[in-house]
Amino acid sequence: MTRIALVTPMLPVPHDQTRGRYIHETARSLSKLATVKVFFQQSQYPKLPFVAPRSFLDGQVGADYRIDGIDVETFTYPVFPVISRAINGHVSSHLLTPRVAAFKPDVILAYWVYPDGYAALRTARKLGVPCVVGALGSDIHVRAGINNFMTRRTIAGADALLTVSEAMRQTAITDFGAAPDRVHTIVNGFNTSVFHPRSQQAIRQRLNIPLDEQMIIYVGRFVEAKGMHELIQAFKAMALKNSKLSLALIGDGVMKTELLNLIAQAGLQERVRIPGGQPPDQVAEWICASDVLTLPSWSEGYPNVVVEGLACGKPVVATDVGGTREILNERNGILIPPRQAQALQSALEKALATQWDHAAIAQAMQRTWDDVARETLQVCTKVTRG
Repeated sequence: MTRIALVTPMLPVPHDQTRGRYIHETARSLSKLATVKVFFQQSQYPKLPFVAPRSFLDGQVGADYRIDGIDVETFTYPVFPVISRAINGHVSSHLLTPRVAAFKPDVILAYWVYPDGYAALRTARKLGVPCVVGALGSDIHVRAGINNFMTRRTIAGADALLTVSEAMRQTAITDFGAAPDRVHTIVNGFNTSVFHPRSQQAIRQRLNIPLDEQMIIYVGRFVEAKGMHELIQAFKAMALKNSKLSLALIGDGVMKTELLNLIAQAGLQERVRIPGGQPPDQVAEWICASDVLTLPSWSEGYPNVVVEGLACGKPVVATDVGGTREILNERNGILIPPRQAQALQSALEKALATQWDHAAIAQAMQRTWDDVARETLQVCTKVTRG
């Protein structure tokens, strides 16, 4: 069997269960087809006041970290915001190389272009094996300065680049100079045993949600770039007109305290549920309890929560960014421009008033993580053969 060293900074962890679920699912399915070892590299920030990542919850797991269905080895490397940005890939690779060398892979597969993909690329060149880099969204769409330069360098050096949407593929080619024949679109799947239609009434009774509520749900990280300000602004305006309206925010993130303050200032504490980060089976239950799912992001690759919402038979209101247009159409949702609270409000009101064919929405979603794994292995096998 092909031996694949999978390098990533993103997996579900106790303090952030929504992070990297799609990578976990891909690795788990890929492990059925190949010998896979996951190298989970974590950036470690100095313990200083006001020094922390701005887009994800800080924290590390130890060497005893385990997660279902994959063989994983964790390690950390030191970083300092802005100052170490240019050398993060070098430092990570220095620690990664001996670990990967001991595994003796046929190919290295890295998710997140820089610094992690670059670290994997350097390690691959030292070990004389090919390197496949997977781009997920912000690691292509939100790049500037040294990050942009190093992203371009990583893409140029990789033996193959995977993108999660055709829109991302075109961005990699036109904006980063990727060779078209080396860029492969492999869109995400979903766990069909978890995300499927369920009785809204039964789940609402279990979650203690009134049956006559109209509930909007958001699932993901609590960060500004996910459109959280726009969502709260839109919901506040809608709640003034609709006494039966509620909002569920499933997840966690660096904006949680700010969100709680915004909700309190608007007097909406009784209308907004924030149960925290949830494992996939509970995420699916919350989605099935809702009436519409929303994702008002400023940037996306191929948003898996949109796929999961549709798989549960729910319509989706999302911003027209990245590969979202490749998922949504007039039969299953509404696309809106990013950063426009009024457009979000109007679309959510329209979605709640529309009679959707929920069974048809779910039936149209069929792609599994096994499909993703099979296509990923095909690319990995191709590069090992030169």
